Parts: sequence; C-alpha cells; structure tokens
Amino acid sequence: EIGERCPSPRGLWKEEAVAIVWAKILLPAPPAAAALERGWEEDGFFSVGAMIPDVNRTALFELVKALGAPRLLVRLLLALPPGVCRGELESLVEYISSETSPSDVSFFLDVWWEVLKHREGQEDATVSAFGALIRQHGGDSSLEDGLRPPKRFKGDPGHAPAAPGLPAVLLQGLKQIRGSIAQPRLRCYALANLAELLCLSSGLAPGDSPLPVTEHLAKVSAVVSLWSGDAECQYHPCGLGEKVREAERSVSLLCLSRPSREELFGGLDLLCSLLQAWGEELQDALRASEELGFQSYRLLDALSSLGKKLDFLSETRELGEGETRVVSELAQLTKDFLRDTSAVLEDVDSGLVSAVAMAIIAQRLERHVDMCSVFASERTWAFSKAWVECLVENKALFQTPELVLKLLETLVDFATSHHDKEAQELQMQVTKAIVECYTELSLSDKNKVISGVLASWGGPGLSQNVQVVREGFQEDLNVTLNQITESVSDEGLARAVASVARLTLLSPEATVKQVCHLAVVNLGAHQFLAQILCSFPALSFLESHEDAGRPRSLVLRCLQEAVWGKLSTAREEEQFLQFLAFLMQPGSATPLVSPAEVTKAFVLPCLKSDCAQIELSLQILSKVLGIPSGSEEHWIKSCHPFPLLLSLCKLLDGYTKYWHQPREQLFPSLETKDLILDILCQLCELVGPETVPSSELWVQSLAWLHRKVASLDWTVGLRLKKLYGDHFKNEVPATLFEICRLPEDEWTSQCWPAYGPGSGLLAWMECCCVSPALRDTMLALLTVNVDNPEEVNLFSKGFLVALIQVLPWCSHGEWKRMVPVVEQLLRRQVLHVPYTLEYVQHMPLLNLRPFSCHLQLSVLFLRGFQLLCSSSCSAWLPPEAWLHVVQLYCASLTDLLASLKAAAGAASQPCAQEVSFTCIQLFCHLLHVAAMLPAEGCEEPLLVVALEVLSQYEASSKADGSPCAALRRANEGHFLQSVTGSLGHQELRCTLLQKLSKLGA
Repeated sequence: EIGERCPSPRGLWKEEAVAIVWAKILLPAPPAAAALERGWEEDGFFSVGAMIPDVNRTALFELVKALGAPRLLVRLLLALPPGVCRGELESLVEYISSETSPSDVSFFLDVWWEVLKHREGQEDATVSAFGALIRQHGGDSSLEDGLRPPKRFKGDPGHAPAAPGLPAVLLQGLKQIRGSIAQPRLRCYALANLAELLCLSSGLAPGDSPLPVTEHLAKVSAVVSLWSGDAECQYHPCGLGEKVREAERSVSLLCLSRPSREELFGGLDLLCSLLQAWGEELQDALRASEELGFQSYRLLDALSSLGKKLDFLSETRELGEGETRVVSELAQLTKDFLRDTSAVLEDVDSGLVSAVAMAIIAQRLERHVDMCSVFASERTWAFSKAWVECLVENKALFQTPELVLKLLETLVDFATSHHDKEAQELQMQVTKAIVECYTELSLSDKNKVISGVLASWGGPGLSQNVQVVREGFQEDLNVTLNQITESVSDEGLARAVASVARLTLLSPEATVKQVCHLAVVNLGAHQFLAQILCSFPALSFLESHEDAGRPRSLVLRCLQEAVWGKLSTAREEEQFLQFLAFLMQPGSATPLVSPAEVTKAFVLPCLKSDCAQIELSLQILSKVLGIPSGSEEHWIKSCHPFPLLLSLCKLLDGYTKYWHQPREQLFPSLETKDLILDILCQLCELVGPETVPSSELWVQSLAWLHRKVASLDWTVGLRLKKLYGDHFKNEVPATLFEICRLPEDEWTSQCWPAYGPGSGLLAWMECCCVSPALRDTMLALLTVNVDNPEEVNLFSKGFLVALIQVLPWCSHGEWKRMVPVVEQLLRRQVLHVPYTLEYVQHMPLLNLRPFSCHLQLSVLFLRGFQLLCSSSCSAWLPPEAWLHVVQLYCASLTDLLASLKAAAGAASQPCAQEVSFTCIQLFCHLLHVAAMLPAEGCEEPLLVVALEVLSQYEASSKADGSPCAALRRANEGHFLQSVTGSLGHQELRCTLLQKLSKLGA
C-alpha cells in the first residue's frame, strides 16, 4: 500500500512508512463513527494506519534504526509542535538509555547530528502533511501514549513532560549513555556533536557571521576528501555532486534550537568532563591512526572553533565563579588536546578544492554566490577544461560587475603568460562568455565594470594584454560605429549605447577616439554620439601621467589625439564645439568633462598668437565661461585666472600692430578680437577676491597684473577696470584731458610718444571703442564750444582724421560702438558735416530734415574714404586691410538702410520721395567709394549693399503716388544708369546696370 502511494522517487516510501507509524502512535484511531468518517476525509495516513495494529514508540525507533533513516526521523520530529517535539525527543533518549547498545549510541548520535544539520523551509509534502495533521488533531495536550511493546523491544518510555529545550534533552541523553560509548570513533562523534552544539550558542559569539567562503570551501573539500577515502562511509559510493551537497550541509550548521545560558554552561561542564575522561585515549588513537576519519576531523575542527569562542566568552561576559572555572578549565583542555593532535589535520587532501567549488556552483548550493567570487579570481584553477566549461554553463551566475571584473583580471593574467594556440582558443571561449555576462548587466553596472577596467589597465583596456581581443577589434569597431551613425534616432539610442558598451569594455581608448572622430566628420551625428558617450560616466576617468599631481581626462586626451589639430573645415570646428559643449552639459546625464579640464586641455596651452588653434581655443573658452559653476567656488580658480587674463591682454595688444605684422606670422583675425573682448569682460566678472585664498594674495595678484599690463597698449588697462575696481586709476594719454573734463580721482594722465599735440580726439575715440559705458562717459565729458565757429570747424576736421585712424583697427563690435557716437554728435550739432549737391541734378524741393542724419553720416563716410584713399594716405594700409575697412563701411550702410526704413515708417506724412532721394544719395556715395579704392577684391561686399540700396529705392519709388511719379522715376533711372556706367569695376558695373534695367522695365 505504501509503495503504491509513493511510486517515485525511490526511497520516499521509507519516509511515508515512518510518518504513518508515528501518526498511528500520536493519534490512535477513535472508535466513534463520526471520527472514523472524518479520518478518511482529513487524515492522509488514515487508510494505511488503519491496517496496522496499535504500536508504541519503541516500534517506531526500531523501525527507523532498521531503515537506517535518522534524517527522516529528525525531519518529522522537527515538524511537530514544540512541546510534542521535545517530548518525542525525550522518548528517544529514554529509549536509547535502556539496555544501550553500540547501535543505539550510533543511532542517537546520528539523530543529534541531523538535528544540527536541519534546515527549515525544505520540508516535502509528507513532512508538511504530518506536521499539519498533528497540529490540527493532536496539539500538545491530547496526544495519547502508545501501547507498550514486548521486552525485546525495550519498554516504551511513554510521554514525559516537556523539557526546557532540545539541547537540554540531547545533553541529558549524552550524560545517560556516556558509559556505553567505548569505541574511539563514537567518542569522537559524541564530542564533535557536543562541541558543535555549544559553538552554536549565542552566548559564545557576537553574531551569526558565516565562515569566510575560502574557509567554507576548505572544510567542504576536506569532508568530501575524507568520505572519498573511507570505504565504510555511507557517502563513499556517491557521486561528487551528492557528496558536495551533503558536505555543505555538514559544515553549515544552523541549529533551530540554540542552547540557553544554563544549557551552555551545562554542556561546557559535560564536555570538560568527557575530555578529561577520554582525551588522552583519543589523542593516542588519533596519532596512531594512518588515516583521519570524518568524525575525528569534525572533532578537531569543532574544538578549534570552540576554543576561539571560549576566549571571546571569557573576555566579554561577566561570569560567576563556577562558570569562570569551567570556561578556564575547558579552554586549557581544548588547547592541550589540539596541541598534540592538530597536526593530523594537515594530512587532509586539498586536491578536490576546485572540483568541489565547481560542484557547488553547478548545483546552486547554499554558498554558490560566494563561491562564484572564488572561482572567478582563483588563478590556479583558471582555464582548465573543467573551469571553462563551468563558466560557460553557469554564465547566469556571473552577471554582476564584481564577478565580471574578477573574471577579466583572471583572463588578463592568463593571457600575459600563455600564448600558444590552445591557450588562445580558451581565451576566445572565456572572453565570449565574459562579454555575454557583461551584456546582461544594467547600464549602471556596466559603468562599474568600465571603471574597474580603466583603473586596472588604463585607456587601452583589455586590448593591451589580450591578443584575442585585439584581433578583429578595429574592424568590429568601425562597422558598429558606422552602423550607429547611419541610423541616428532617439529610438536607436538604447541599442547604440549597448553596442558601444561592449566595445568600451574591450578597448575604452580606441572606442572613445573613434566616437570623437565620427562626431566631428559625420554631419549632424555629434549630439547623438555625445549622448552615447555621456551614458558612460565611467569615462570621466582621470589618467595619471608623467606629472602625478595633474591627472588628465581620458576623454579629453582622446579628443586631443583623434581630433584636435585635424579639423579641416569650419563645419567640423562647429561640430567639435557642439560635441564638446554637450560633454560638459549633457542635460540630465553626468558631465563627462568639466569646464576646468577643458580649459586646461584646449585653452591654456594655445593662448599664443602664433598657435594654429588659437581661434578655436578662444571659442572653447567662450563656451566654457558660459557654463555655471556647480559649487560655491568657481572652477576658474583652478585655471590660473591671472595668467589667463594676461594672455588675453597680450592678444589684444597684438591687434594694435595687426596690419603691420609679417604676413607669414600667425595671428587671430580681427573677427576674433570681439570674441577676446567678450571673454575678457566675462573673466573680469568672474574673477573676484573669492578666487584666491586670501585678500592679501588678491591685492598682490592685481598688482602683478597691473605691472604686466603697463607695458601693453593703454586701452588694454581700461578694459580691466571692473577687475581693478578702486585699486588703480584709469591711465590715459595726457592729451585726452585737453578735450575732456576727466575727474582726477578716477583718471590719471601719462605722456606717451605716440600721443603728441592734437591727438586728444584719437585717444577719445579709442576710449569710445572700449565699451558702451565708457563711450557714454566720453560723450558726457566731451567739451566743445559750439558758440565758437573756429573750434567747431577744428573739432570736425580733427574728428574726421581721428575717425580714419581708428577705423582700420576696429573690430566689427568696436565699429558698431563707434557709429552711434557719430550719430549723437550729428544730432547735437557738435560735429559739422556740410552736405554738398555733387550728385544732385536739380534742387530737391523735399523735407529732408528727418533724414539729415542719414545723409550726413553717408557723406562723412565718403569724406573719410576720400582722405584714406588720397595720395598722402593710400600707402598707409596693406591691400588686405582695405577689405576689412570696406566690410565695416558696408555693415554701417546696412544699419543705415534699416534706420532709414524705420524713420520712414515712423513719419507722420508720406515721405516716399524723400526716401528715394536719400537712397540715390547713398548709392552714389557708395559708387564713389568703390571708384576710389586702391585695392582689388573689395567688390563683393560693395555689390551686396548696393543691391540692398537699390531694392530700398525700388520699394519707396513704387510707393510714390504723386502725379509726376512716373516722370520722376524715369529721370532718376537715367541718372542712376549714367552714374553706374562710369564705374571702373566691370563686374560691379555690369551687375548693377542689369539691376537698374529691371527697375526701369
């Protein structure tokens, strides 16, 4: 019947049989019919239990002994309610204490040993059903004693009152049968059980910290080795996997019922007594034995652990006199015993350690996670056939950043010392498995691995030491990244990040370099590639190099080596700037590089006028200064702010000699001057006393900068006023005081040879170019007596001369600041610009007052070019300077046209004729300038503005609704064609005549 209930697996019928017999003892079938019917329905063991007669506990224990199944007994015992459990264990103790035989001793010790090894939560269906049945129908109070058996089976001890706990019952049992334990093996067994039970007491250790995994592995391996060498051991014929499973249970004890303090000291006293009685005999037996048995090993190991715990107990607990004596005496006995026998432990074979570790991993046993760490880092096992197979078959267990890194370290260690073909094949398998483990990690864990790779092997990563990684990597890199750049999309970002993560693991430096290169040369891919890189904050790794105190960024080094100095077009430079900006400010991601690092890498080494990358460096500096500081202390403090300021000042000073420098000498263009001025202004805002450690150092730094700048052009010092504050006055040429009322508490005069008599207006204009604020100050402080005609005439002539002296050296920004000065002086009628009618056929009977400033400004520009192109000045500028001057002039005319349009729109009366007249005058002045220019190559900007003027003329002319508008347009068309036809520049002349012919049509 039992066999039919349990057809598989084999051996389960034994557990079923023990459970049925025990249930029969604990719950004798009641005679009532209702109870009988309920038993069939609710009791899973009832049908078979009803077939056997009433039995007592002796029959149960004899059955278990006959089956050789102490583990079954313990599993069922510990499923009982606590009170019943203690009572049944006491019954067992009473059973074995009567007429004790060696088999009884062995049975009792086996049960004890199984109690120590038992794990909760591993109950099968039979055990669970048995425990549930007893709890449901029996409880602790209603259980009946079974019938007493014949004498041969020993008298049934009955059901004694509940004991304090299982340890006390076990200790009592050992006391009762100690006289019957004669064999050395059983004595070792008994002492080992007792010592291990005591070791589990919470009073002997600060906590339940598990053994270090290497010690755990050594113990499991030792047990497996002992079982393999002992033909009489029940586990000897088992396979390695089963031996390892059982051995791990044997060394990982978690007793469910820990000894109380009273039980602890009772057990210590008992152990002390037994060691005194048996110790010498056991020592002799251990020394004489050729092979160490399992129980002997257990005893020595348990006593060693107990000795350490006794030391802890005596140091940390307050003990009574009797307790102190027991602990002290037992500690000495333990030391003496181990001193004479511990050498036996050294004979345990450790050759199975690797195989045991792999078996633990393969079977996912209790410490398999810890074992993976040992497996990954143990060099002596690595790359054996079994090791590689274990890794490949159990990849899922190695998917943590710590284990991947340990495997990589083992791979590199092996690869550096093994170069034969077979070793390379193994490396291929292992590398593939590691990469697969890595691929399954989360992005944050992948970053941990990349950080570890960079910390261990730097930028080259694995490719530096593992040849199988190098082979084919470049092709893989190119193909993967080309595919990424060809399919740029937000949807593809995750896939792209995963692909780059794999490449970065193998060779971070090569991957970053290729990404940087593609970010520059692939149109529009720079932001997508920057997003990918910023997914790996681990790449913000700082490399140490020859200067140990100044680590450098891996990403910036890759940018320098792969891109810097190789940008061939303006588009590539712009993509580089945007790519770099995204790396510094990637939105929600972590920046890969900091503004300070970028400044040190790409700006500070290049702030020399002859550096080929200086203009790009200045653009980078402008971008980084716009990035807010993430802390109270601004990052600029770490970038040598005062030498940086001085470098910029020197660049500005170089512009005073811009048109007279040798052509072959590199120098940033005049367009870059505005950028330098903006940067200098930003730095003066950012650099304050808080950027230096002390106020004293701040004053010293200012004085140093002031001293250095004193040798440069005087206007440079004016640009540092916000930085200087009240520490230094504005130093200007003495002649400026002649035309301005400068307060002496803020201004001081200097005598410079270049600023002799009559140069006051030149200095005044140069001040106006410095900044809008200083321009307004100069206009407010200017002194011209408008009531004195001679003074106004002299001022106006001097103004024109000064204007053409300043014009060629002005950047576009400076010239934009200068033109409003002219406009304001014209409105104030301080500047006298007479308007001649050289391009007027008939007296215009129009109201030109709203447009007088536009006409005067255009004439002033014409007069300036007449002076500049005159025989006395034409050789003053080199040919390339003329294009710059023309560009400034054309920019002013464009602004003038916009102003003209705005004035016409704001007029209260129709003014189409006035606007047309003004446009014709501007057009004629422009052609006059074009005809005078001594240098070729200036036609393009003039043509563009001339066409703008004609377009404006066309719009206003069409808006003229007067009766004779058609006649006026015809006359003006003939006049414009005749003026244009006399122009010497053929291309300019033909294009403009073509435009005029369309207007006429």
